[in-house]
Amino acid sequence: MIDALQPPSPRGLIREARGFLEFPRLLFRVVDLALQPRGNGQPILVLPGYGVGDGSTVILKSYLRVLGYRVSGWQLGRNSGNVPELLPRVLKRLLSMQHHSQERVRLIGWSLGGFIAREAARERPDLVHQVITLGTPVVGGPKYTVIAQHFRRRGIDLDAMEAEIASRSAILLRTRVTALYSRADAVVAWQACIDRHGENVEHVEVSTSHMGFGFSPQVYKIIAQRLADKFEEPCQALPTRASLREERRQRRQAR
Repeated sequence: MIDALQPPSPRGLIREARGFLEFPRLLFRVVDLALQPRGNGQPILVLPGYGVGDGSTVILKSYLRVLGYRVSGWQLGRNSGNVPELLPRVLKRLLSMQHHSQERVRLIGWSLGGFIAREAARERPDLVHQVITLGTPVVGGPKYTVIAQHFRRRGIDLDAMEAEIASRSAILLRTRVTALYSRADAVVAWQACIDRHGENVEHVEVSTSHMGFGFSPQVYKIIAQRLADKFEEPCQALPTRASLREERRQRRQAR
């Protein structure tokens, strides 16, 4: 499957405008979302995607606070994409939150933020209760994203990065992970969001753009349910090799 993976075409970025439609949908679903399972002050750390900071997750954090969780942004400024530099700082933040609350932290990460959240849980499962990722590439890092060429122009060897990520996957995640992905994602190839190694990973398909993950009422409802250990939303079965081949065949015919 990895051999067949390709980054999304930049031409598809126009579809990301769908993300702006999620906000009015969010307003229409406010009553339903307010009735979702509530928290009891459990700590949550929300990590932003590449190139943005805590401002991008303000609405999500506000919603989770309404549900009764104690929510924090990562407070590290813009996500530079430098995972080796950012991961120790996130771990330090986690340690502080766990010490203050005396309970393990729930991690929610959007895109690259989700990758950092997973790696933090891999390093310190004793600090993390669960991880929820939103459109997060777990295969190849940026190699199968629309910004792959940007990284190549910076002289970054994406093949070496992919191999390093694959080697880290040999250390199995002991923390429960819910991975949300969308076939309408025009930034990250949705196939790269599928973790075929983790034994504790649940994959849930949603209908939104990559930008829409942070504002989608469907995504918010699933997050609220998973934080409360409820599973009312239907879970999309893990794609098979046959289904992936059929999807590629249909794409070729559409051209």
